[in-house]
Amino acid sequence: MNRVPLTVRGAELLRAELKRLKSRDRPQVVSAIAEARAHGDLKENAEYHAAKEQQGFIEARIREIEAKLSQAEVIDVTRLNHTGRVVFGVTVVVADVDSGEEHTYQIVGEDEADIKEGRISVSSPLARALIARGEGDEVHVATPGGERDMEIIAVRYE
Repeated sequence: MNRVPLTVRGAELLRAELKRLKSRDRPQVVSAIAEARAHGDLKENAEYHAAKEQQGFIEARIREIEAKLSQAEVIDVTRLNHTGRVVFGVTVVVADVDSGEEHTYQIVGEDEADIKEGRISVSSPLARALIARGEGDEVHVATPGGERDMEIIAVRYE
């Protein structure tokens, strides 16, 4: 079985979504289906078909989250040895060598990635270039926007 790395935050978010789907969304859609059935002919009942489609989406998402959580390897970066090296879960501050512009990223699992929030996937080109490097190291990264040289300014285990 392939283990899927997740941060503590990412695992908590998935568990919260699963709880919401099972305790709120699923019962709501079951109720909507029952109400739509009460309206009569199901062949031409758009409410019924929409509710059944929504139920399918909810059930698929529940299965997807349960599978991810069963394969998850939750990594608490605060409990790791602070070696100064970039590993999964750390927050890293990098500077573009040419422009000096600094960016802060946390390296997270694929499902947690959100570039607007500064969370990049462990499988992204930048994260792959940074892994196992330390403060002061320069990395060359092939990004969709072109080649970039980055210097690691800080590695935080938070």
